[in-house]
Amino acid sequence: MVADNPVALLETFPNPRPEREYEIAIDCPEFTSMCPKTGLPDFGTIRIRYVPDATCVELKSLKYYLLEYRNRGIFYEAATNQILDDLVGVCQPRRMTIMGDFSARGGISTSVTVEFTKA
Repeated sequence: MVADNPVALLETFPNPRPEREYEIAIDCPEFTSMCPKTGLPDFGTIRIRYVPDATCVELKSLKYYLLEYRNRGIFYEAATNQILDDLVGVCQPRRMTIMGDFSARGGISTSVTVEFTKA
């Protein structure tokens, strides 16, 4: 599945307890993208932590959204920030943190953490 607009793949559903503040933790251990310099695959784990407001992200749609990165040349930092921007745009959480833990390449591993808090 290749989407012209990967964000359009993301779906939400109503938060079953919007009056309560609680955290949802999602781990995606098979994240794959492509190095924009070498064209080689990059592997990592994307960890999503968020406190929902009115809606929650639907997991199957999240899986298809993340699969769109598989053949996309993008740096770790850009991917992690883009995932945060897209998820915040779709589900408007109270707070969200995205952590990208990327596998070692050339003896160097990288971890990128980005955060959002609703004003």
